[in-house]
Amino acid sequence: MTTTADLPGRPRDGAIGGAATARATCVLAPNPSAMTLDGTNTWILAEPDSELAVVVDPGPLDEAHLAAVVSTAEAAGKRVALTLLTHGHPDHSEGAARFAELTGTHVRALDPALRLGGEGLGVGDVVTTGGLELHVVPAPGHTADSLAFHLPADRAVLTGDTVLGRGTTVVAHPEGRLGDYLDSLRRLRQLTVDEGVQTVLPGHGPVLDDARGVIDYYLVHRAKRLAQVETAVESGHRTPEEVVAHVYADVDRSLWPAAELSVRAQLEYLAEHGLI
Repeated sequence: MTTTADLPGRPRDGAIGGAATARATCVLAPNPSAMTLDGTNTWILAEPDSELAVVVDPGPLDEAHLAAVVSTAEAAGKRVALTLLTHGHPDHSEGAARFAELTGTHVRALDPALRLGGEGLGVGDVVTTGGLELHVVPAPGHTADSLAFHLPADRAVLTGDTVLGRGTTVVAHPEGRLGDYLDSLRRLRQLTVDEGVQTVLPGHGPVLDDARGVIDYYLVHRAKRLAQVETAVESGHRTPEEVVAHVYADVDRSLWPAAELSVRAQLEYLAEHGLI
């Protein structure tokens, strides 16, 4: 879910759909929009020599897309053995129950309401399937239930909607909270320092090969927007609608409803910290 123009940095050419790393392949869902960019990235993850695969974010309830995910895995000699969700927004999770039927897999998620047939996911969990190793990273902020998945063998992180391949994401107030989101960005940045993460495998948009640069951009962008919102309030723009019209005047009006969610999260953050 994006509200701004292209990111600086290095999106990988042709990286929407197809093989992205040695262990990650993207199947692009046919749900493009202003909010979903080119569509939802469904990720198939597997060790090269394993017959088992993990699918992250089956995407919308689209039979052709779900079948394409299964056939893509099968064409690579893989059987889907587990389904994971980064968060519960329908463009990522709506097809999960049907996908579980097609593959006979459990669905693991942080939100108990989204789990099917097995255990959930928690902070610090390590998912191991077919020799693949995925570390569960808490990433609240976009939503309360957002997760990221660190793929150490590829020095990559699957970010869901926390970091996108193009533009910046919405802090979906009231569930999403700006303080949580900033903490999540710092946590992801620390992975680039401590674990050498270089590649962002996002929930929407192209793969990014400069993880630290992109996350630094996100942190700077959020700081600038927060300052703009604070200034707007000081100038007399009191309601979220007024702040959006002032601060996001250069953003397509079709995205203003999403921008309003972020503004509400920013106003809440400023109030909590005694800044307005």
